[in-house]
Amino acid sequence: MFSPSCSLRYHLLHPDYLYFRIRELQNNFRLRVVLCHVDVEDVVKPLLEVTRTALLHDCTLLCAWSVEECARYLETVKVYENKPADLIQGQMDTDYLSRLNHALSSIRHVNKTDVVTLGSTFGSLSHIMDASMEDLARCPGIGDRKVKRLYDTFHEPFQREGSKHVVPKASANENIGPSSVTEMEENKTEEVDAKKHRDKEEPDITIKSALSAAFAKYSHKVGRKSNKSQ
Repeated sequence: MFSPSCSLRYHLLHPDYLYFRIRELQNNFRLRVVLCHVDVEDVVKPLLEVTRTALLHDCTLLCAWSVEECARYLETVKVYENKPADLIQGQMDTDYLSRLNHALSSIRHVNKTDVVTLGSTFGSLSHIMDASMEDLARCPGIGDRKVKRLYDTFHEPFQREGSKHVVPKASANENIGPSSVTEMEENKTEEVDAKKHRDKEEPDITIKSALSAAFAKYSHKVGRKSNKSQ
């Protein structure tokens, strides 16, 4: 890891300094950090130039508004320079129930007790997604509102923005002749046919279908790895 530093005041006096400093690094470091001291009032233009230079050369930009803040950044960076990434990564629960709780409790009105009930009743997330509204309603503590939320989450298609049609003004419609009306009807029929054809080629994607496709790809990869190991 390498960390060149500059200030916006110095950048205004020497606009090419940061470019040549980053250029000296070449590709010798996996993580390259640019620490920038913001010490001018009008920061828009110089900060934009520093940001562009850092991004174009694959550097992470850290901005500080005081010398003390710069020092704290340097201390933190040096402390974690040789540490593994596990220290800053989030902890992932390994047991199935915790992961199931994390997935289902994100649905509105579904709490941890409901997750335990659903897990013990259906056994897996796949069976919960395949359950009908009647099956979900048989679970104790799962009311009609929760049943509808669960079922809609797994079966409703993702929202699509339909094409916006401009409605002509009434004054303009008065001058439309029979031929124009016929053309408008033909165009409308063509649009309906095109929409049907598009919907047939691109079926509605639901959370259930997306998860099923992801699970299928994952199991396929696992099967390939196991065959190679054998």
